[in-house]
Amino acid sequence: MYTLKKSLGQHFLKDETICRRIIAVLEEESFQRLLEVGPGGGALTKYLIGIPGIDFKAVELDHEKVVYLQDHYPELKNKIIEGSILEVEPPFQEKFTLIGNFPYNISTQIMFRVLEWRDMTDRVIGMFQKEVAVRIASRPGNKDYGILSVMLQAYFKVDYLFDVDEDCFNPPPKVKSGVISLKNMHNPHNIKDYRKLLILVKAAFSQRRKQLRNPLKALFPAAELSDPIFTRRAEQLSVEEYVSLIPRMG
Repeated sequence: MYTLKKSLGQHFLKDETICRRIIAVLEEESFQRLLEVGPGGGALTKYLIGIPGIDFKAVELDHEKVVYLQDHYPELKNKIIEGSILEVEPPFQEKFTLIGNFPYNISTQIMFRVLEWRDMTDRVIGMFQKEVAVRIASRPGNKDYGILSVMLQAYFKVDYLFDVDEDCFNPPPKVKSGVISLKNMHNPHNIKDYRKLLILVKAAFSQRRKQLRNPLKALFPAAELSDPIFTRRAEQLSVEEYVSLIPRMG
């Protein structure tokens, strides 16, 4: 068998009903290439390798799990990339779907990796700590609305699908989990400078309780800061409003 490594944030899904629900969501739309992040003990993998007509790959950092998966699923020969999703190159030359029970300790970083790969990632179906999943899916005016919400929703349609209880995992995490879906909308806001948007949003939420003219004063000419939009707080602006501010930055 294999050991569980807390240092890698390993909480392996064991509830087959939840596994099947995730697979059902995945199969609602057609795809040709699929990347699984952190297959671990293979709870989802055993279903994924049975999907006909797709090019499947998995990224796994833990060497012990790589050996386990290859021993138990010979179909995975040459399909596992041993390494960190935060460091590997895109596994496909063409667009692909990404799925995973993401390690909770790096799930936010994985989402920024998805943003880096936004031109290649058609769809993401992921399991997160519920707090992170809620944050990603939150809308303006909500206390959970933040940097991840704005950046991901600028490019993806985000849907919170369902909760997952602690006892569905081995070992049980101390928090509830949530499954979300992200569908690439192919730059619906015509954002020309991703980096400027990221700088703007990070600055805005660095002082989320203050009026925007305070955290953003270094990014805009003084004349711009007289606009009433800068009297609002970071969580009150929609994605569209953030995008509209980019051309006005100094």
